[in-house]
Amino acid sequence: MKTVMIVDDASTVRMFHKMLVTSPDRIIEEAENGVEALEKAIGTNVDLFLVDVNMPKMDGYRLCKEIRLNEALRAVPIIMISTESANQDAERAYQCGANYYMTKPVDADTLKSVVSAVIGGEANE
Repeated sequence: MKTVMIVDDASTVRMFHKMLVTSPDRIIEEAENGVEALEKAIGTNVDLFLVDVNMPKMDGYRLCKEIRLNEALRAVPIIMISTESANQDAERAYQCGANYYMTKPVDADTLKSVVSAVIGGEANE
């Protein structure tokens, strides 16, 4: 089983992303912000983070940095997903340690393909 942590302050976005990446061989965890995500991820075997950029308490950039500083989590792939589409936003995400950067609204097939390429398996149709 692979665990995907979906981090977004919008419950509808979390629900949409969950629908896209759910499969029988995946456990889906959810968090509303970076603080909650870190608390849940510590002691959990997370295989992939899907992270929104603009969130309260701890934004996605800060969460990405914190993940990379944590010895147990630093190798976990991070897909940053944001409404920000400027090149400097993607560059900032990569500087923080993100592996991929996607803009909202995310293309369903692209997200499914990237997640499958990163952790294997196929999402439900």
